[in-house]
Amino acid sequence: MKVLNLYCGIGGNRKLWTDVEVTAVEFNPDIAGVYQKFFPDDKVIVGDAHQYLLEHYQEFDFIWSSPPCPTHSKINYSNGGRWAVKYPDMKLYQEIILLQEWFKGKYVVENVISYYEPLIRPQESGRHYFWSNFTIPKKDYGVQIGTLMHGTRKRIIREAQIPELMSLHGFDLNEIKISNKRQVLRNCVFPELGLLILDMARGIIRVEKSTQQNLFSFLGEEKK
Repeated sequence: MKVLNLYCGIGGNRKLWTDVEVTAVEFNPDIAGVYQKFFPDDKVIVGDAHQYLLEHYQEFDFIWSSPPCPTHSKINYSNGGRWAVKYPDMKLYQEIILLQEWFKGKYVVENVISYYEPLIRPQESGRHYFWSNFTIPKKDYGVQIGTLMHGTRKRIIREAQIPELMSLHGFDLNEIKISNKRQVLRNCVFPELGLLILDMARGIIRVEKSTQQNLFSFLGEEKK
């Protein structure tokens, strides 16, 4: 099964996948290097995932895309005038429409729950929105790690979350030199959810292929 993993980060969604041929795309070369370290057998491309999808979507059986989320996030909205107001990044919806209308395989586009009413209705699971051409299971792992307080201790609390996040996602970043480890880990999809979604897509693909094979076999017998 050929899988395209876009905006792959360090690979939270991919961590428990087996028996797949994965191409991963990440813009940040440092983070791509960490991904390659954890998944040495994957093909890792440092580049523009949005453009790569447009040029290569037909080459895969299953596509997972997790476009950048800050401009859609409730956190961004709740900060009001503290941060500059930005347009929501419409690349998210460009990818959803492309996959809906042109991709023949199974796909998932993942993002945060937005501060606005989504322009295309998603499915919701845990702290994620999912746009997909199959049903996403509702799964809440009951974990919510955020900034617990403001003021001088805020940075200390953020740093203290890193060991817990590493444990939750199963990644040891202690010897790895990348900036903002906390944010990188928070961007991860829980590995168990990533595996559950892939298995559902894989099962559907197998059923569809089996149905097609049976149909072709039946048509062949009819011609005899």
